[in-house]
Amino acid sequence: MILPPDPSAALGLLSHPIMSTERLQKIIAAAGIASRRKAEQLITGGLVSVNGQVVTELGSKADAENDHIRVNGKLLHGAERHVYLLLNKPKGYVTTLRDPEGRPTVMDLLHGVSARVYPVGRLDYASEGLLLLTNDGDFANYLMKAASHVPKTYMVKVAGQPTAEGLARLRAGLFIASPNGRRVKTSPAKIRLLREAGNPWYEITLLEGRNRQIRRMFEAIGHHVEKIKRVRYGALELDVHPGKFRRLTPQEVTRLKSAVR
Repeated sequence: MILPPDPSAALGLLSHPIMSTERLQKIIAAAGIASRRKAEQLITGGLVSVNGQVVTELGSKADAENDHIRVNGKLLHGAERHVYLLLNKPKGYVTTLRDPEGRPTVMDLLHGVSARVYPVGRLDYASEGLLLLTNDGDFANYLMKAASHVPKTYMVKVAGQPTAEGLARLRAGLFIASPNGRRVKTSPAKIRLLREAGNPWYEITLLEGRNRQIRRMFEAIGHHVEKIKRVRYGALELDVHPGKFRRLTPQEVTRLKSAVR
């Protein structure tokens, strides 16, 4: 039997819905398989296929709804629901997914969280306090790239009493060593004395987040930092006990996104 012609074809229209395509690394990150950067490594490493064809170009796009996308042989099953967590990181945990030295990581504290989340930025092994984790790759990237728009506040205990001149240097910005060996200048910092003592406590607010920045800043004026605790991140305040976490409310997520913009 000969079927009548498709009237939409006669009009030059498509007889199937238009596909919505996105970059492969974004689709993989949204599915909770890996971070955006790790997804790019999987693609260039030849571990991603679309409809049976291996894809290695980072600019490649696919339709998450209609294409069969496999990562390391496993079929992708759509985007995960976005999860946003606020954790009170205790001292003695590393801010990574796993540690080659076998030290405990912040992931060990996320009991009952089935989504594959990632830390937003870092707190070093000896530091504690407010840490954000999410599976929303775009949100995490925006926060880290726009660090200069989101103030972060810390309580810091210092060995010895810094001079007024030393504190003035910290407030104005000074040169510190970076991990790659170069010297970089810090942005101006807000510093307020919290507790006067032989080893005083200060409240410090930064508009950036370089590696071990506060420790390096005080080292530059001749003082060792004994304790660091992050207590605020933008409008968020640390409000859970050490080792515990909670989910951000939709309003808190919206406020953070607005701060980034």
